[in-house]
Order: sequence, then structure tokens, then C-alpha cells
Amino acid sequence: MTHDQNFKNLILDYPREAISLFAASEAQAIDADARVTPVRQEQLQERLGERFRELDVPLLVEWPDGRREAILFVIEEETEPARFSIHRLAHYCLDLSELLNTQRVVPVVVILHAGDFPEQLTLGGDAAAYLDFRFLAYSLPRIPAREHFRSSNLVARLNLPNMAYRPEEKLEVYARAVRGLADLEPDPQRQLKYLDFIDIYSALDENERIVYRQRYPEEVAEMTRFAERFMEKGREEGLEQGLEQGLEQGLEQGLEQGLKRGIRQGEAQMLLRQLSLRFGDLPQSAREQVESADADTLLRWSERILTATTLDEVFR
Repeated sequence: MTHDQNFKNLILDYPREAISLFAASEAQAIDADARVTPVRQEQLQERLGERFRELDVPLLVEWPDGRREAILFVIEEETEPARFSIHRLAHYCLDLSELLNTQRVVPVVVILHAGDFPEQLTLGGDAAAYLDFRFLAYSLPRIPAREHFRSSNLVARLNLPNMAYRPEEKLEVYARAVRGLADLEPDPQRQLKYLDFIDIYSALDENERIVYRQRYPEEVAEMTRFAERFMEKGREEGLEQGLEQGLEQGLEQGLEQGLKRGIRQGEAQMLLRQLSLRFGDLPQSAREQVESADADTLLRWSERILTATTLDEVFR
């Protein structure tokens, strides 16, 4: 599981929300006029052949009118606390401080799994301490999910499955995360993208999905609408692609091919989502069948979902 990449995408897509959640004590002064941009992660090598010291997402917050000095947030996701190196983080922050010529650096570590980790590094001798390094730690397993059930921060809602909750609250946590995605993210493509994020970290089994569909029909309907909006977007992209091809290969032929390809891809994505919601995780063979099927077959299968009780009945 590429947790590092999952969180990198999350932070880059929602940088303000990420700072607000993971570095709340420092985020209060960041107003709507501030500009937040990611900066280059990899640092120059000290010797050829060395691996880059690379962490996750440094975000530079600047005020174009110059009324406040820029501040750099260095956000790292750490899956296993036992693997976290505070020395590596300190080294990285010092490099960035020198590279960007600023002492306003806020190190932030987002911990995914439970466990202990060092929270302070002090270097010194008998007479004094000469380096005192600390960072903001946001350990998701220590955060009560219930505190964020109604949060307007999308990053918080998406991470509800990673927070602390009782086993009997699991389906409610999943439903609250889905509802937050529906309410706070208007873009259909991002909705599907981060529905996958919720699915990955909720890890519902088939029995839990059955109970969930019974207990939360509104959220299930909302997920279906995600897929439908994505299919509509696929149709629009198909039209656009068809227009481009038409200019190069002949307007009539390009439009027809582009439209068909865009519509079929959108319908395939919608069907895969519907199948996953109804039958749980799909085998690779089923995904390949859907992705290679023609438009008429996809339509026939989507109609069978309404009455089929097994995956085989859909494809029969």
C-alpha cells in the first residue's frame, strides 16, 4: 500500500485544509489572502551516487502584499512510528531553511499507525544544549474520530477511518467520511478519487458492506451519483477528444470514434463502482471484462445489477 503517495496526493489537492488540520496551532494566521504553493522536495546530493533525502510535501505560505513573512510547512507522512527518524527530519528542515533562506519552518509529522516515536531531539554537552529540535506530531490513531464527524475540513472527514473509534462505530465512521466527501467536494473526478481513499482506509469486508447498504441507503445512493457524474464527465471528455481527432483525421470520423470511446469509458467506470458497492472488492478478471466490454454489453450488465444476487449473474 503506497500510503506515502496517498497522503502526498491528499495534501497537494487540499493544502490549506491539510495545514489547518495537521498544524492547527500555526494555521490560525493563514488568511484567504495567503498563497500556498508546494516547493521542490529533493535536495541536492552531497556526493554522487547518494540517494536523495526526500520527505513528503513542503508547502510555502506567502502573502503577496508582504505584510507577513513567508512560512514553510514541512509535512511528512509516517506509516510506522518505529521507522520514523527525527534526525532525518531535522536534517531535511535545515537543508530547506538554507535553500529557501528562511528560519520560519514548521515541521509536521502525520502518523498513520499506532506506536511510540521520539518527539524531540536535543544535542549538547555538559554545559548547555546547542540544538533543540521539535515538530508538530499529528498521530491519527490518537485522534477521536467522533470529534470530526461534522467537520467542514475535508481532509479531516476523509481521514475519519484512520482515527480512533470503537469497533461498533466503523460503519458510521465510513458513512460520515462519505457524506463529508459529498458535501465538501463538488468535482466528480475528485469525488471518485477520494472515495477510493475512504475505501482503502476503511477496509470494509463483504458482510460490513451488506450491513452498510442496509443502514445507510442515502450514502449508498450518493456514491452511485458519484459514478453517474463521472460517466457524464467521461462523455464530455469523449466529445472533446472526438473534436480534436476530427480536426486531424476528418471531422465526422473523429467525432464518432471519440464520442464512443469517451462514453464507453465513462460507463465502464460507473459499472465498476456499482459492482464494487454491491459485491465488494472485484477480482481482476471482472475488472478486465468490464473494461473490454462494448457499450451494449455494459448497458445490459448495469441493468442486471438491480436484480442479481451474485457477480456471476451479472456477467451471465
